[in-house]
Amino acid sequence: MANDIPIEFTELTNLIDNYGISPTNIDFKSCTLSDSFISIKEDKSVAIIPLDANNNAQSLVRKNMNADNIIMHPSEMIIALRSGSTMQVFNLSTKQRLGNYTLPNPSEAIVFWKWLSPQNIAVVTTTNLYNWNISSPDSSPVLITSKNQLLNSCQIINVTANQEMSWFAINGIFQENGKIAGKIQLFSKARNISQIIDGHVSGFSQLKLSGAVSPSTLFIIGNRNPTTGAGNMHIIEIDHNPSNPTYSKKNIDIFFPADASNDFPISCQVSENYGIVYILTKYGFIHLFDLETGLNLFVNRISADPLFTASSHSNNGILTINKKGQVLSVDINKGTIIPYVLKKLSNVSLALALASRGNLPGAETLFTQQFETLLGSGDYVGAAKVAAGSPQLRTPQTIDRLKNIQAVPGQISPILQYFSILLDSDKLNKYESIELGKPVLQQNKQQLFENWLSQDKITFSEELGDVVKPYDSKLALKIYLGASGNGENATPSVNNKIILCLAELNQFDKILPYCQKVGFTPNYLILIQMILRSNPDKAVEFANQLIANPDAAVELDLEKVSDIFFSSSHIQQGTAFLLEGLKNDQPSEGHLQTRLLEINLLHAPQVAEAILSNNMFSHYDKPTIAKLCEKQGLYQKALENYVDLKDIKRCIIHTEVLPTDWLISYFGQLNIEQSLECLRELLSSNVPTNLQIVIQVATKFSELIGSGTLIKLFEEFKNVEGLYYYLSSIVNITEDENVVFKYIQSAAKLQQFKEIERIVKDNNHYNGEKVKNFLKEAKLPDQLPLIVVCDRFNFVHDLILYLYKNQFFKFIEVYVQQVNPSRTPEVIAGLLDVDCDENIIKNLLSTVIGQVPLDKLVEQVESRNRLKILLPFLETTLNQGSQDPVLFNTLAKIYIDSNNNPEKFLTENSIYNTLEVGKYCEKRDPYLAYIAYSKGGNDDELINITNENSMFKYQARYLLKRSDLDLYSKILSDDNMYRRELIDQIVGTAIPELNDPEPISLAVKAFMDNNLPVELIELLEKIILEPDAAFAENPSLQGLLILTAIKAEPSKVSSYVEKLDKFDAQEIGTLCVENGLNEEAYQIYDKFEMYSDALKVIVEDIMSLDRGEDYVNKIDTPELWYQLGTAQLNGLRISESINSYIKSGNPSNFDQVIDIAEHAGKFEELVPYLKMCRLTLREAKIDGEVILCYAELNKINEIELFLRNDSNVADLNEIGDKLFDMKNYAAAKILYENVSNYSKLATTLVYLSDYQGAVDCARKASNIKVWKQVNHACVANKEFTLAQICGLNLIIDADELDELVKQYETEGYFDELMNLFESSLGLERAHMGMFTELAILYAKYAPAKLMDHLKLFWSRLNIPKVLKVVESFHLWNELIFLYSHYDEWDNAILTMIDKAADSFDHLKFKEMVIKVSNLEIYYKAINFYMNEHPNLIVDLLTSLTLRIDINRVVRIFSKSDNLPMIKPFLINVLDKNLTVVNNAYHDLLIEEEDYKALQAAIDGHDRFDSIDLASRLENHELIFFRRISAILYRKNKKYNKAISILKTDKLWNDMIETAVVSDSAKIAHELLKYFIEVGNKECFIGLLFKAYHLMEYDYVLELCWLNGISNDYIKPYEISIKKEQVDRVNEVYKDLKDRQAREKELEEKGTIGGPAPQLLLTNGVTGMGYQPTGAGFGNGF
Repeated sequence: MANDIPIEFTELTNLIDNYGISPTNIDFKSCTLSDSFISIKEDKSVAIIPLDANNNAQSLVRKNMNADNIIMHPSEMIIALRSGSTMQVFNLSTKQRLGNYTLPNPSEAIVFWKWLSPQNIAVVTTTNLYNWNISSPDSSPVLITSKNQLLNSCQIINVTANQEMSWFAINGIFQENGKIAGKIQLFSKARNISQIIDGHVSGFSQLKLSGAVSPSTLFIIGNRNPTTGAGNMHIIEIDHNPSNPTYSKKNIDIFFPADASNDFPISCQVSENYGIVYILTKYGFIHLFDLETGLNLFVNRISADPLFTASSHSNNGILTINKKGQVLSVDINKGTIIPYVLKKLSNVSLALALASRGNLPGAETLFTQQFETLLGSGDYVGAAKVAAGSPQLRTPQTIDRLKNIQAVPGQISPILQYFSILLDSDKLNKYESIELGKPVLQQNKQQLFENWLSQDKITFSEELGDVVKPYDSKLALKIYLGASGNGENATPSVNNKIILCLAELNQFDKILPYCQKVGFTPNYLILIQMILRSNPDKAVEFANQLIANPDAAVELDLEKVSDIFFSSSHIQQGTAFLLEGLKNDQPSEGHLQTRLLEINLLHAPQVAEAILSNNMFSHYDKPTIAKLCEKQGLYQKALENYVDLKDIKRCIIHTEVLPTDWLISYFGQLNIEQSLECLRELLSSNVPTNLQIVIQVATKFSELIGSGTLIKLFEEFKNVEGLYYYLSSIVNITEDENVVFKYIQSAAKLQQFKEIERIVKDNNHYNGEKVKNFLKEAKLPDQLPLIVVCDRFNFVHDLILYLYKNQFFKFIEVYVQQVNPSRTPEVIAGLLDVDCDENIIKNLLSTVIGQVPLDKLVEQVESRNRLKILLPFLETTLNQGSQDPVLFNTLAKIYIDSNNNPEKFLTENSIYNTLEVGKYCEKRDPYLAYIAYSKGGNDDELINITNENSMFKYQARYLLKRSDLDLYSKILSDDNMYRRELIDQIVGTAIPELNDPEPISLAVKAFMDNNLPVELIELLEKIILEPDAAFAENPSLQGLLILTAIKAEPSKVSSYVEKLDKFDAQEIGTLCVENGLNEEAYQIYDKFEMYSDALKVIVEDIMSLDRGEDYVNKIDTPELWYQLGTAQLNGLRISESINSYIKSGNPSNFDQVIDIAEHAGKFEELVPYLKMCRLTLREAKIDGEVILCYAELNKINEIELFLRNDSNVADLNEIGDKLFDMKNYAAAKILYENVSNYSKLATTLVYLSDYQGAVDCARKASNIKVWKQVNHACVANKEFTLAQICGLNLIIDADELDELVKQYETEGYFDELMNLFESSLGLERAHMGMFTELAILYAKYAPAKLMDHLKLFWSRLNIPKVLKVVESFHLWNELIFLYSHYDEWDNAILTMIDKAADSFDHLKFKEMVIKVSNLEIYYKAINFYMNEHPNLIVDLLTSLTLRIDINRVVRIFSKSDNLPMIKPFLINVLDKNLTVVNNAYHDLLIEEEDYKALQAAIDGHDRFDSIDLASRLENHELIFFRRISAILYRKNKKYNKAISILKTDKLWNDMIETAVVSDSAKIAHELLKYFIEVGNKECFIGLLFKAYHLMEYDYVLELCWLNGISNDYIKPYEISIKKEQVDRVNEVYKDLKDRQAREKELEEKGTIGGPAPQLLLTNGVTGMGYQPTGAGFGNGF
């Protein structure tokens, strides 16, 4: 693509190649596009691709989200998801849900939605259009309008709206007559009306027309008429403002190529900055139109693959995606669009409008020319308008020119008209704002200026602020802030000005925030002093703000700032400042903390106390502050700061003024020794008052000091009461056994027996043995504490012995009945051990019935073999309804041992433990054990006891009763040695006793599961076959008997079948077949009249088709004939099978019959069968097979007759294809003609050698494949006329070109092929491939025709493809032509250089070389011209001046000694003042001895090695060059060298000038002396005159006197000296007089006004009231 087109076309990325997106997900439904993101809905996830990711696959974001559709926010990482009728919006960056809404009407489905703006989503449903504003999380979509019914059949592809959201347009497309048509519903919110418009795409835009006060709102429609195929675009104005000019409606054609008949617009985007409309079509064509005029700017194709979605790009371009996943962008090329409009469109007015509207380069010259023309003609108004409309002319120079033009009388001045135009249409730039502001403010029109500021008509700048500040500081502040972007881009100068304005406006609170914002650091001390003078509170507030800011705090000296406050007697403000500044409590700030506390303790003790109470400081001088606090009576603060124990003890005794809580907590700050000393001090001074405090301190710090130490302290003062109360406070939380013991002792001393009982009961941290012994020794009146201790520590036996020995029988009962009845078993055991009377024990037990754990009690008594003693207790417990198993177990044991009817108890009772009782009975009575085990279902124990005692009859009955298959499996296993005896009892005894079938069936199943078939048959014969058997008619058991016989004794099956008739014949028959008993199966089926199953057994299992046929003849039913036919067909007895099917009259298996018969070639036999089928069926396959059979039997007439039958439903195309494949072309022709299948008919006619007919049919078929086949046939048979007809229909399909060309070239028909292509160029659907191939053919076979073809059709060629061919055939002129038209300028130039003999053309070369991109080609071209065309080299260099490295070019010619060749070029580039150029030019001039030109070059251009040049010219033959050498030395301050050269050539004037320029007195003196020596008095006088300021008066006089020079020669010099001396004396005298006058004035003022006031710094400190020395202020001074 040429680089001068007006657009920038870029492929941003490829979704498939760069991100691995599946092509199936790249469509309109799954893939959506916004300005900044691409979102793709995948199976169960969402892929999000930022458009600024630079093809970085790592930037791909995948989220597991299941949604129907997704759309991304235009600029932020915000996603909107839709699932069904529910919509949700999430901010993926903040992980916040911004909106959630579900449509209330389930029948209203969402069909399309889109972001209209960063806050609004348009939602189109089946019935309505909504607008959803997501600025609030609880917002809901707002109904805009109902959707027009004409859109119900449309696919909605877009929704657009204007900026005010007052106009909406819904775009829909639908299919009409095979084309895509469009409908647009335009809705006005203000008028609440809709209109349906034909159109595919639409858009809204704003455009400010010339002379308008506000932008006009325009509506754009893009459409393609589906009937005519014509495309057009309409632009109309809506909501017209009467103050604006009227925008005339535009109707513009949209070009669609002839071969894009199905193309249509898919997107309309507008660049408001440039006023350009983009129309994008599905087939990839981009159209650019000017919004104001509607003119078509550019059309091109950007994608060969279909596009399906598009969006705006950076508000100026358009984005789109094609089906191959390419993401493409089109933007305006700012550098080429204006030249393009000027050169290609030749529309100057449009170019000027675009340049003015979008500030685009390229029209500067036009604007300047127009401005100068109008200015020159006196049309100042027009010139002002042009200048205002051209950004390039809005400069200070233009303003100055307009200002200097005198206004025509009665008219406004041009400069005011210029400003007026700008204010109406645009914003003034920096210079315009300043120039306009000066006169407006001078005329006191600040209000007018402020109005312009509020309307954003003025550009802020520092210079403008300086202009405004003398008039309005507030307004100046606004301008300074605006000029610096609210300080973000401010210079230090601007920052100081802003802060000064804030201070002047008393906005002190805004100073620091501004400094923080912009990172500027002013002089804070001066600012604070300034604010303090006017507002002390604001000063401290500002200072605190500085402290709060880390950056400002670094620059701030707290001590200096505090001095400012305290030196001004602002104690309160200084305190507030230091409190804020010292809040971090740094060690380095200790002296300031001390100073602050000292000042306040002296002047405001309550403030100091508050500061100390808040614990704000910790680095001040604490001893000094403590002493001051003690003097002020602040004992608490003194104690907080004292560290010496003497000081502490002195203050701590003042408990009457110290808060008790604080005093107690204060002990936490002391060490243990200090705490004990202070406690002793308190106990020694005033015990009644201080005892409570001591107890509280001891309690609180018990762990720290140690309970043992505190106990000793109380014992030291023999204070039992204090010890008791101290211990009472810690006894409940301590784990120290000694503390608890001491507490029990002290409580005993104070007779606190209840407390002792509580402690031993509730406390867990004492030594039970020690306490038990103490209580025994103490012999308290109440033994309950001892009982509790013994009960808790399991000293029950000792307790019972102690109580029994000391006859405390009452406490034994108390212990059992009240304290712990659960300990009764141990108590009874103890009483039994001491041989207590049984009656006492029984009575004791009778008092705790229901409270004793029976298991433990029985265990204790049973271990002592005294169970019977419990019988009364147990029976009483039983009578009370106890269900404890232990109770019943114990009673069972007692009844068994006493033989008290145990069988009844065991049988009737269900609560006892059968395992325990059974085990107890096994050795005593096995039958009782069987009862117990049977009762409890203890299978294993029961089996063991019955096996051991041969009780198989009981075991068999138990098995049938239990009916447990697992139990059967265990007993009937091979490992059971008693299995046979047990089975005999089951069969012989247990089963005959039963009438319930369930246990029997379970027993049968158990026999089956355990693989006992013989035993099972015995069992079943017994219950089924014996006379009067109860289960003889049971179907299940009959079936089971036969089934068992099938598996175990097959020989018995037949007899069982004869005897039994209640079993399931189907099931048993199937089992017989599965087990190979086919005859038995046949016997069963035949017995039960299941003929179909019987036949199946015969033909499939016995496998006798003959026997089966006999059987069917015997039964003779249609069903059996059909079944037999199927079997015969499977056995490939095709003829017999067909006969059987015909007898059955059932055609249902026609598919298989036809397939097999056709494969076997049984067409004659198949015809009757097909006729039978057609009697009941109308199937395409049947009718088709009839045709096939007739065709195979060569009955063509029958086929024609059959086809005339209306009932024929055959698929003639399919049958025709089948016949075609069978090469039965005659029959196939009949069928194809019958269905008008011209495609296949044409091919068939080819095989029948009817080429003309084939061509006619191909024309009717209009199918590429058919044309190809017919063409091949015609070419092969040299029917070139017919072949050309076919070829013209093939050639329009680009995919067929290669094969078509290959066919002709293979056969050698080159001329015919070129004729074919030449004939095709005029076709409506001619495409690029046709022109390209013809060019290639010309290159190969007719080179003479190629250039003409290229000149005519180069724009329609695939140039890269033609390039390769042309180059391979060495067609250099044609190659250069193609390179130049493909913008391959590099290759074009290189080819012309390499093949110059055949292709060189200077004008073309010069035109092309300036367009190359490889700069090295310039130098290659220069060398080429230097060697081949030296007479044209200057012309070439002139055209390349702006593009080449001139230094490099000069070196090339200098190296080759060809500099004279380019002298005109060197003169042309001298103005660039390049060192290499200057040196080369100097060399040429020296060689030519052109000293005048050399002098001019040196004066005009200073970039060269002047010293080197001077040295080269120093010894030149010509004096003129030596003079130039001296001048060069003089310029380089080599004055002595220059003068020496000038002396040689006696160039006196140059010598004097050199001395003056040197500004050196030494050089001037030496030259003066030289002039005297050579006797040149004229030059002597001239030097004195010109170098007067360098001459020393004494030296001149001395030199004249020594050389005898008359005073007349130096008299003018002397006069000048005297005049200068007099002037200086007068100046000194005048200065003296002025100073004397000022001193006198000051003395007079001092006498009248009194003595001058002292300065603040020397005035001393007043009003402070603290000591002048630093002795009392810690380390503050």
